[in-house]
Amino acid sequence: MQREIVIALRATFATLVLTGILYPLAMTGLAQVVAPVQAGGSLVSDENGQVVGSALIGQPFTKASYVWPRPSAAGANGWDGTASSGSNLGTTSQKLHDRAKAEVERLSAANPDAPGPIPAELVAASASGLDPHLSPGAALWQAPRVARARNVDPERVRAVIESQVEPRTIGFLGEPRVNVLLLNLALDRQFGRAVD
Repeated sequence: MQREIVIALRATFATLVLTGILYPLAMTGLAQVVAPVQAGGSLVSDENGQVVGSALIGQPFTKASYVWPRPSAAGANGWDGTASSGSNLGTTSQKLHDRAKAEVERLSAANPDAPGPIPAELVAASASGLDPHLSPGAALWQAPRVARARNVDPERVRAVIESQVEPRTIGFLGEPRVNVLLLNLALDRQFGRAVD
């Protein structure tokens, strides 16, 4: 019996060292060599070199001079990275209906010059609650508000948005998209930091 316990302990220790220490260190080292930006969290810095977020995690923007992201249901007040998830509210939920109605009213009031109907993604939270992207259409829909708040021609704002459109991954995966954080930093570079 004692012999079997020693063998089991040795196997457990060897497995722990191999899979709990050596393998993670090797994969981390390989990731740092192959994709150092992604392995470091895809951190984004402003023009002063200050880290302002990650390109992979959405964050709230509420100033009129910025493009707003999708709503977030992550955590009690949204945008809680420790509570990343959707609301899990069904289509018959009154709470979901009330939240969507409030978003439509907020977006309508803030974007009176926006063309066409409100894009659905600006009303509905994403599955993670921290989606960093919008469709180009949802970003362009907000251009009149951003231009008015920055006191610039809407065509100039549209040009910045269109310059930030990311294509499908490797040409055929996903849809064209705009990273909201990177777009808002580009707006600040082009027109100056927003003060409103």
